[in-house]
Amino acid sequence: MIYFDNAATTLLKPAEVFHAVQNAMRTAAGFGRSGHRPALRAGELVYACREQAAALFGVEEPERVVFTLNATHALNTAIHALAKPGMAVAVTGYEHNSVMRPLAALGCRVIVMEAPLFQPDEAVKAAEAALEAGAELFIVNHVSNVFGYAQPVGRIDALLTQAGVPMILDASQSAGVLPVQAGEWKSLAAVCCPGHKALFGPQGTGVLLVLSDRLAEPLLYGGTGSLSEQIEQPDFLPDRFESGTLNAHGIAGLGAGIAWVRRQGTRQILGHERRLVSQLVQGLRALPGVEVFSGPGQCGVVSFRVQGLACEEVAGRLALCGVCVRDGLHCAPQAHRSAGTFDTGTVRASVSALNTEGECTRFLTHLESCLRR
Repeated sequence: MIYFDNAATTLLKPAEVFHAVQNAMRTAAGFGRSGHRPALRAGELVYACREQAAALFGVEEPERVVFTLNATHALNTAIHALAKPGMAVAVTGYEHNSVMRPLAALGCRVIVMEAPLFQPDEAVKAAEAALEAGAELFIVNHVSNVFGYAQPVGRIDALLTQAGVPMILDASQSAGVLPVQAGEWKSLAAVCCPGHKALFGPQGTGVLLVLSDRLAEPLLYGGTGSLSEQIEQPDFLPDRFESGTLNAHGIAGLGAGIAWVRRQGTRQILGHERRLVSQLVQGLRALPGVEVFSGPGQCGVVSFRVQGLACEEVAGRLALCGVCVRDGLHCAPQAHRSAGTFDTGTVRASVSALNTEGECTRFLTHLESCLRR
């Protein structure tokens, strides 16, 4: 099997992640709920993961690391805390439904920062225009899950810092690959990412970095294991945003995944992924009738279309060869509208730090064979 659907979730994990989950399932009970040894063990694992995440993202206070179910949960929490009905909210043209749907449900006035693929200068101009149009909050997709296009976050942050406008960063595709240093981008109010992608944690894990006191109201209310005598939700971090029993077993695996990423280094991981992407792009461009979406700074993801074949048909043929890719709109119709692929969608091949050049070679051979049918 060749697994190239890492932008959805990484299937292949470092061995340490499996061992951490298995060990936690044997030794860790309910986090923050009791004083016996299994409960204390859960607390140790959860706090160790907070420290790992804080170190990876450059957060000085580990309590600002809030655990969620996934990036969607983290984004909804941040959006509901910062966006209000009728507020003008600027988004890139490549946002996921995990951003667009909460904004629609809140009744926000969405300003789409329309800019072509792989043209960061145009993205900055679009951000300037959004500020002039009165945007009070920016939500920025760091790396497109469809095209691997990295937004110029540093340049957008400089604009927002000067204007005093906060930003939510969707780091779903960048966390663990690109450096995300919370202290360097002053406009950041929150960073949202899943645990189950390039951080190599299990599904059912996610991270919300609460970087601004503007995030006041939680999305969920309930038991936190603290201040049980009062009816109000605790007002301190991380308890304010962590209601209900945490997934301590998954978080143990996430901690092991983050530790592995830190040992490898995001620079090495990014370099490896870009070499694989370059190999895929060159090989795809050599195949007749294949349209490839590629550009400078591309990260981890390659989308393509085949003339005369539906994307679903291409992905289906590859699946029969044991090749795992994704087809369609990838839960990001806005990205396809921006790129002009809404009517067809794309076939997406997405790599991880654990994929190899040999797999890329075999993928291209399988695809060429599939296109001859």
